[in-house]
Amino acid sequence: MSPVRRPVPRRRPRLPWRPAAEATALLVAVVVAFPLYWMVLSAVKPAGEIQSTEPRPWTSSPSLDSFRRVFQQHDFGRYFVNSLVVAVSVVIASALIAFLAATAVTRFRFRFRTTLLIMFLVAQMVPVEALTIPLFFLMRDLGQLNTLGSLILPHLAFSLPFAIWMLRGFVRAVPEALEEAAYLDGASRARFLWRILLPLVLPGLVATSVFSFISAWNDFLFAKSFIISDTSRSTLPMALLVFYKPDEPDWGGVMAASTVMTVPVLVFFVLVQRRLVSGLGGAVKD
Repeated sequence: MSPVRRPVPRRRPRLPWRPAAEATALLVAVVVAFPLYWMVLSAVKPAGEIQSTEPRPWTSSPSLDSFRRVFQQHDFGRYFVNSLVVAVSVVIASALIAFLAATAVTRFRFRFRTTLLIMFLVAQMVPVEALTIPLFFLMRDLGQLNTLGSLILPHLAFSLPFAIWMLRGFVRAVPEALEEAAYLDGASRARFLWRILLPLVLPGLVATSVFSFISAWNDFLFAKSFIISDTSRSTLPMALLVFYKPDEPDWGGVMAASTVMTVPVLVFFVLVQRRLVSGLGGAVKD
């Protein structure tokens, strides 16, 4: 018997434009990553190299003195905890409310439903700076100035329209036949909501949570406007002002504190990167 020949797999032809696309992607990645590299480099440079009139993209004598000055600030740990409380509270509250609201505007028919969706879009078009002064008076009337609530509530309000509009597409992608089958099997509406629908739209929740986390974590405008006298309620972006003095700014301390601020964001990205990619691409399929 003659030996059976196995089919030789065909090699996919290399597209002529692919090297150019890969080079362009690499160039874009370098441009995006360079500011982060310069921030970390400035954080480990000695003071003399930072203030030099001939900056170099490397250092021959790295130092951790800037990080020591950051962690020796007695309020830095408190600022970190305050930022974490604000960011986590906004993420959890916005995810829960946005999931329920997106389900309501997608699965139910009620009056002013279209008007409500249009209002969600309009809310995203209003610049934050235009609402800072009205929000200040609102927080003052509510007695929330100098509290973490004055930071949580505005960020929650600004993150909800985007989260609801994005989750609406994920909820709509779940076939109604699946919901009907669950009801025929005896599942209640609450059980379908939390046991079936929530896992299917979880990638979308992760994507919106990243937006909410970054927005709340990096906030400086609201923290500067609403935390007036009680510095114990300040957040990490406000800690940068400790190292920035108009006459003699400590750029090493500013860059070291900025590097420390970036670490939790990177950790959050690493933890949710898989679901984030599927969420941005639309993971739910019929």
